[in-house]
Amino acid sequence: MSIVIIGGHDRMHCRYKDICKGYGCKCKVFTQCPGNFKGQIGNPDLVIFFTNTVAHKMINVAYEQAVKVNAQIARSHSSSASALKDILDTYISVN
Repeated sequence: MSIVIIGGHDRMHCRYKDICKGYGCKCKVFTQCPGNFKGQIGNPDLVIFFTNTVAHKMINVAYEQAVKVNAQIARSHSSSASALKDILDTYISVN
């Protein structure tokens, strides 16, 4: 399963990737808006928005792309590691 995380804290970037790897998922993390953001999102299965730490522009662009590729969408006001684990527990069944 491929996951895109939008928002969160810069210092948690590697932690988010490690958590997703533990669930057997590939992950892209965007804590800030890069150039050609729309093109970098790709075709994920799940898009996670950490709504407290993300710009509205990033949300709008990522949401439009997620709808276009029919990806599942999860939102969390918190951008903690436990919030990410809760979302992954909900959307991914661990063997």
